Amino acid sequence: MKNRFKLMSLLLAIGMAVSFSSCSDDDDDNNNTGDDTGNVITGNVIVTENITENTTWTSDKVYQLGGRITVEAGATLTIEPGTIIKGEAGTGANATALLIARGAKIMAEGTADAPIIFTSVADEISPEQVAEGNFRSPNLEPDINGLWGGVLVLGNARISASNEAGDISEVQIEGIPTSDTNGLYGGDDDEDNSGVLKYISIRHGGSNIGSGNEINGLTLGGVGSGTVIENVEIVSNQDDGIEWFGGTVNVKNAVVWNVGDDAIDADQSWTGTLDNFIVISPSDHNFELDGPEGSQDFGPYTIKNGVVIANSENKSSSDLINTDDNTSVHFDNIFITAIAEGQQINRVVHEVGDVVFANIVLDVEEAELPNHIKGDIVPEGITAGNAPASPIDTSLFGWTWAAQSGATNF
Repeated sequence: MKNRFKLMSLLLAIGMAVSFSSCSDDDDDNNNTGDDTGNVITGNVIVTENITENTTWTSDKVYQLGGRITVEAGATLTIEPGTIIKGEAGTGANATALLIARGAKIMAEGTADAPIIFTSVADEISPEQVAEGNFRSPNLEPDINGLWGGVLVLGNARISASNEAGDISEVQIEGIPTSDTNGLYGGDDDEDNSGVLKYISIRHGGSNIGSGNEINGLTLGGVGSGTVIENVEIVSNQDDGIEWFGGTVNVKNAVVWNVGDDAIDADQSWTGTLDNFIVISPSDHNFELDGPEGSQDFGPYTIKNGVVIANSENKSSSDLINTDDNTSVHFDNIFITAIAEGQQINRVVHEVGDVVFANIVLDVEEAELPNHIKGDIVPEGITAGNAPASPIDTSLFGWTWAAQSGATNF
């Protein structure tokens, strides 16, 4: 009954947030209230149309996504530090999201003192609060999810995918209806540049667009190495935290906290690097790392310098590391703590893929280590201990909601 009242209150908050905002067809900036020059007088800036020309969102306003908003090819969306973007409620084809299409760019360069926050209209966080250095939601708990969609970046880098006819170089991204061709990703430009994401917090997302088909917190489809992604936080997404579908983009300094499915997910022969990260108690896999889906394996990706807090008071991950038989990934300097009985690294011998474990430390007693490895052997590179093999720079996460709430302590 308590949960029912909590959900009713959230739905009421969402309804109120939407009902007090409207869009003027004559207003180029999609403001709900404006003067003759289109400047905002009160309320959020309601965005209802795709972005087809260079556009800047500024930190003195709150931008409200009134649907699935796409930055189309040839356009650049610039977002100032400290800007708040809020997605309206919606599921199915009406799920709200920000989609950066192939050939478009997003230049979202927040700072540690002024991060860019993507959240739900039910979240009462304000520009004034962000300016004060308090980045926590004032009214939503950090385990509330599915209130809007998420952020998707699509590019022209290679992917390993196939259909009935054989290998294909482009596919439709999950979470976007197939009727929207802006959802296509993949190509042959591994150095493709989709822009910059720095000091970004994405919260309370993961709307369901169909049975078992939710939007990830941050989706990266065929994104090239020319794209810069650093200092990213995902909080309580209904589906995965960060998911790569092929591509070559690197991600540095990431926190994934309280997601409803997998924290780190890679598919279609992604070949980039995830460096310096914290995963905190996802509801399913800490790592769901799949192999290529076509005949081509473009080589291993790298996951290094990370801490995994496998369980918390309210959430428990399903295992420690999950790979397919054809996965190609190199792990280095990963410390996994708060491990529960029965949680295992699911596969340490691979018939096809190229998996390397180096400096993987499980926070268990030496005698217990074999119980957390599925199979008859503990491979070289996996040991028991109570600290990382090498230092991991968690000081860079102080700006996050997770750190401000103490969730990154281990």
